[in-house]
Amino acid sequence: MKLRTYIVEDNATIRENLIGTLEELASVEAVGVAETEDEGTQWLATHGEQWDLAIVDLFLRQGSGLGVLAACRTRRPGQKMVVLSNYATPDVRMRCAQLGVDAVFDKSNEIDALVDYCVLHSSSHPVGVDVSGSRTPPSGA
Repeated sequence: MKLRTYIVEDNATIRENLIGTLEELASVEAVGVAETEDEGTQWLATHGEQWDLAIVDLFLRQGSGLGVLAACRTRRPGQKMVVLSNYATPDVRMRCAQLGVDAVFDKSNEIDALVDYCVLHSSSHPVGVDVSGSRTPPSGA
């Protein structure tokens, strides 16, 4: 089953390259994108059943990825929040951990690790239940 992924990233080039890479190399389906804290927070909160993974940049056009992370501290079991940032310092990693982030990846040298993370979680992703309550069959079934 594809990992339904929401991306909060204000740089269009990075965002489109990331989506292309993840859709090609991992079983990921981009279900939406946001460029600002407000857009990301609102979508994730109002579409709680429609995403499995959120990839969040910290520095956004408006607001901060930290605000998005804080707003999603309480989420469904199995939903993952990861950070992809150019500023993955030890202090930033610690702050993200305090906000309940599942992983932090550095844009400059950990894209492969992010892809591996997505592959791992898409392969272990259970059969889902869609909004109507019907079970979603695993891919290939």
